[in-house]
Amino acid sequence: MSVPIILASGSSIRAQLLENAGVPFTVQYARVDEDTMKRALLAEDASPRDIADALAEMKARKVSDKNPGAMVLGCDQVLDFDGQLLSKPETPQDALAQLKMMRGKRHMLLSAAVIYQAGEPIWRHVGQVRLRMRMSSDAYLRDYIDRNWDSIRHAVGAYKLEEEGVRLFATIDGDYFNVLGMPLLELLNYLAVKGVIDQ
Repeated sequence: MSVPIILASGSSIRAQLLENAGVPFTVQYARVDEDTMKRALLAEDASPRDIADALAEMKARKVSDKNPGAMVLGCDQVLDFDGQLLSKPETPQDALAQLKMMRGKRHMLLSAAVIYQAGEPIWRHVGQVRLRMRMSSDAYLRDYIDRNWDSIRHAVGAYKLEEEGVRLFATIDGDYFNVLGMPLLELLNYLAVKGVIDQ
């Protein structure tokens, strides 16, 4: 069954995950106002899990409206720290404040994926990973941010585990692909069962 797959995301790491897995796809960036929707959902006391799912769905729906014959994959990731939603840091000072607040403590990453086809959601999954940061010194955190700012300013929590950010952690409990922003194994299982990719 040859159904085109569209990734509704500008994330290079998500595209790389699909490419490495041998999934044929194209990319169409979904232009959505994430901040406004996030604020509205928080005002309604939505859980971090529901916020991740809603943002992923919004992206998939937007691109699906223009490509009804395709399977459109929308993704989003949020960081849940004691019920508080952390966003991408806007400045190096924001990054330092986030990392100081989280060091020595646990937080959770929620990676949502939703597939739309013909304007309807046909699959969704939210993967979760529990992480605990080690007690890094203020000096190390400042140096880490100085070295990595160009990369980590695009990451919730001001870290990337596939880069030097891994040094910030004591334990990680969960699927590494969810850390990278996509529940890849569950997605591949769904595509295989549906005959979209070979198995």
